[in-house]
Amino acid sequence: MKYPVYIFDWDGTLVDSEQHIVASLEYAANKLSLPDLGHDAYKNIIGLGMVEALQSLYPSLSDKDVENMRQSYAEFFFRREMTQENLFDGVIETLEALKAGGLSLAVATGKSRNGLNLALKATGLGHYFDIERCADETRSKPHPMMLEEICSYYGVPAKECVMVGDTEYDLKMASNFGMDAIGVSYGVHEVSRLSVHEPKAIIDHFSELIKLNVS
Repeated sequence: MKYPVYIFDWDGTLVDSEQHIVASLEYAANKLSLPDLGHDAYKNIIGLGMVEALQSLYPSLSDKDVENMRQSYAEFFFRREMTQENLFDGVIETLEALKAGGLSLAVATGKSRNGLNLALKATGLGHYFDIERCADETRSKPHPMMLEEICSYYGVPAKECVMVGDTEYDLKMASNFGMDAIGVSYGVHEVSRLSVHEPKAIIDHFSELIKLNVS
């Protein structure tokens, strides 16, 4: 499966951030005196834009409360800086190999632009990617606008790109745009949820992308 352009999700695909995201949501809910919905509920929305995620968790929240919760989430989340130690095994080596092979690499994430910029700097991954699109500057997954904008940047059709992600939101976004996708089994959503969207492959280790690219 050879594609000129690889587009990566961030949380749960490149970076192991599930526990910290869940803890940040728990903190924000407690600060607004909202019920704690539990780890699984908070884990389930990872990958969506923050506003969409909070509205999904607490549908009755006013716009003002959503903004207050978003700020409380950020207050807790940014107390801790992500580093290379938070990357999944094999991420740096695989990105290096793909880049050395002449491929173009991009990011499509539910993170905010500010959050992604800080994460790119802290993990040292920024130089691998030509373009990143974030939920607060376009549309949240599974709407395909992020992918549309990335394809427009490269001047290539969807069929020349592949989306790599750990959630059904990633795979559905790709499907909505007619783009192939590769799921990763080690992230947030179970393999059974990923399989519904018929990805070209589901990998158990990030480095498997190298073999897939030459097959």
